[in-house]
Amino acid sequence: MATGRTDPQRRERILAATLDHIAEEGVAGVSHRKIATRAAVPLGSMTYHFTGIDDLLREAFALFAGHIVAVFERHLGGVEGPEQAREAVTTLIHTLSEGPQRDLILTQELYTLAARRPEYRELTRAWMRRSRDLLEQHFEPDTARQLDALIEGLTLHRALDVEPHGRELTSQAVKRITTAA
Repeated sequence: MATGRTDPQRRERILAATLDHIAEEGVAGVSHRKIATRAAVPLGSMTYHFTGIDDLLREAFALFAGHIVAVFERHLGGVEGPEQAREAVTTLIHTLSEGPQRDLILTQELYTLAARRPEYRELTRAWMRRSRDLLEQHFEPDTARQLDALIEGLTLHRALDVEPHGRELTSQAVKRITTAA
């Protein structure tokens, strides 16, 4: 097995293996030994790169949050005007709900962990803040907050429903929230 000096991607592999493990078995199943095995690294690498399981989980979930924010950026970047922004949000909801089941599971695992453990709430708050910042480029702050909640809710509903609602319903919901009364 390569040493840390000749294996510069070891830390990233450990984080990726952690996210894969969480997606398959949940946060409760995470251990240094299981992640080291999955990442194909020596067990000692775990404590070399991370101070403990919480450090590993925080960094893995921060990486995941960055991935989801990048999806928001791809959809909302370069959008001009409210109509294009509404269309981009509608597409974002459908992309997230039809995307990898892994992302949905990881999102829910992080929310559950944050609901139980206050030290993880800051991570979710930072993620929500980044999402809202992107939405606030197109909508006023209160609307962006409501829209962020709508995105999460409709994404979850569409992903879990046996007959997910269509694009028109999503578009109507986005328009209702983003159009001044």
